[in-house]
Formats: sequence, structure tokens, C-alpha cells
Amino acid sequence: MATRGRPRTFDPEIALRQALDLFWERGYEGTSLSDLAQAMGIASASIYACFGSKEDLFRKVIDRYDGGPAGYAREALERPTAREVVERLLEGAVDLVTDPRNPGGCLIVQGALAAGRAGEVARRELAGRRAAGVAALRRRFRRAIAESDLPAGADAATLARFVATAMHGMAVQAATGASRKELRRVCEMFLRAWPT
Repeated sequence: MATRGRPRTFDPEIALRQALDLFWERGYEGTSLSDLAQAMGIASASIYACFGSKEDLFRKVIDRYDGGPAGYAREALERPTAREVVERLLEGAVDLVTDPRNPGGCLIVQGALAAGRAGEVARRELAGRRAAGVAALRRRFRRAIAESDLPAGADAATLARFVATAMHGMAVQAATGASRKELRRVCEMFLRAWPT
């Protein structure tokens, strides 16, 4: 007769949110398994049993981040015009990176930029997520060109990189103290340069 394990004494959703906040605040390499266990209020063995390895947990955290705090990005891509897409992306980025309830900056941008060998998996994961975001923008801007929403000579790939650079740059600026007001002015200037 097989024995059943002990029932969980923690809520995996709450634990995942606590892990998200810790990775967001400290980055992948700056967060140890013992830090995670303490923040999540569970034993390391429970982390492995419920979430897998630290790398597996990090991927789950990034999925939750993409669908939660950074979910504005997916919604923005559905806006009817390219300009509205960009406006929503920039507004969402400013709101995310300056919200005092968040650890600061952007987990996708800063979570593993300076990772060493131990953080290589996380660095590649986040680089892949950033590249996927640029690719989604490129596709959306190509559609805008085909629909004559952007000028026929517009370069969708460069525009996508332009928007991503602005968003990522604002995350870095916010992490080093830029205010919501300052970043909103950056957005206004960016939109004045947007092709119409």
C-alpha cells in the first residue's frame, strides 16, 4: 500500500508571490534558496516538492510576473493603433516601475543582467523574454504598416527596438530614483518623436 505525503500547509499562490517579490528585489543570483524559504515561510524541501529547482521556481515567477504586474504589455498589443499600443506600453511601464508597492525597476530587465555562471540560466531566460517582447512589437508594427496605420517606409524592427529601449531604460532609471513625474515627461517626449 502506497503512503501519501503530508498535506501542504502553505498556499502555493501566496508563496509564489513572495518568491516573485524577492527575485524582483534581489535578482536571481542575489536570492538564495534559504532566502526564498524564509520569505515564503516554508522549508527548502517544500520548495523543491512544489516548485522544483530554483531555476524552475524562477521560471514560474517570471510567468506570474508576465501575467500579473507586467500583464499590461499583452493588453497593449491589442490596442487599435500603433500609437495607442506605444502609449499603453509606456504608461504601463511607468506605472509598474514607480509603484511603491513593487520592489522597483523591472524584473525582466534587471533580474539577471549582471548574472555570473550561477545565474546563466536566469540570464538566458530573461534575455529570451525580452527578445520575445521585441518580436511581438515588430509583428504588431508590421501589421500597422500593412494597415497604413504607420507610414509605408517605417522600419518595424527598429521601431520595436526603439520602444523596448525606452521601456527598459525607464526601468533602470526608476530603479535608481527617477520619479513617476520625470518618467511621464520622458514618455511625452518619446511620443512626440513617434511617426504618424
